[in-house]
Amino acid sequence: MSKLGSVPTLDDVAKMAGVSTATVSRCLNNPDRVVEATRQRVLTAVDALGYTPNFAARVMAAKRSSTIGAIIPTMENAIFARGLQAFQEELHQHGYTLLVSSSAYKPDIEDEQIRTLVARGADGLLLIGHDRDPHIYDYLEQRKIPVLVAWSFQPDAQIPSVGFDNRAAMFELANHVIGLGHRQIGMISGVSAGNDRAYLRIEGVRDAISQNDMTPSNLTIIETPYDIDNGAEAFTQLMSQETPPTAILCGNDVLAVGAVRRAQEMGLKVPEDISITGFDDIELARIASPGLTTVHVPHREMGRQAALELVEMVENKAISAGLRLDTKIVERQSLGRPAHA
Repeated sequence: MSKLGSVPTLDDVAKMAGVSTATVSRCLNNPDRVVEATRQRVLTAVDALGYTPNFAARVMAAKRSSTIGAIIPTMENAIFARGLQAFQEELHQHGYTLLVSSSAYKPDIEDEQIRTLVARGADGLLLIGHDRDPHIYDYLEQRKIPVLVAWSFQPDAQIPSVGFDNRAAMFELANHVIGLGHRQIGMISGVSAGNDRAYLRIEGVRDAISQNDMTPSNLTIIETPYDIDNGAEAFTQLMSQETPPTAILCGNDVLAVGAVRRAQEMGLKVPEDISITGFDDIELARIASPGLTTVHVPHREMGRQAALELVEMVENKAISAGLRLDTKIVERQSLGRPAHA
């Protein structure tokens, strides 16, 4: 039996349960291979002693840590929460533990976190978007760490992805807005440097402007970090122009809620005086007043499919072809026709 204050060992559990250490290992790792009565004795001993398996030893024996790392740009709002929850739930079904880090949209921090997760034995990594220094991918390839990208789908990218076409999704929304009669368009985007999702959404709006025989003078873009207050300040800037927009497309729902709040503070009615749209369709879009017209992203399905894909890559050394998911416009009350239409 272990001494008072010492850490209980596998031997201690075996002695208390009256079985071999091999039986204890089988009970903890392959419980279906141990008869019920023996399993209950072992589990009772584990509980009584407060035994925790030696993680490092198990990793060395199995040559796998059963952990997956995910690095997301931010935890400050709900943009990634729903997809990451589904990702974690599916990983759990396959016996994996999720380790999550946040890079605050800073490439140097993401680089450090990738190396830390690899050093801690992560079997695979989930990253958000494709836009990063190629040396990161070289580093992961040299170490044979499976890596998958989510929240963006680019079939020709070096790294496989489970996500959606940000450019096409924003093009569809912008085209719909223009189709309602809006000719002077504003856009409040996230910072596009190092963020391919933000950049591609900007390009989607530009595509719609071009294909509707409008000119760049019909579009004003402000880039700002994702934050409600920043969305409000950007709205003020757009409405201070000599020719203010009649519709403002926001790079996500967080910025859009900030814009709606500032419009109301300025005495403007949404959508009678100004139309505002979001992107993502997080819970905030539904509870905003008025409700946000936005682009619905299938966050939970994306997270679930990403987990399935990454587990397959880890366990079977599979080469993933990736998966493109569909988005759709969700119309609520924040978008209408311009007053002059």
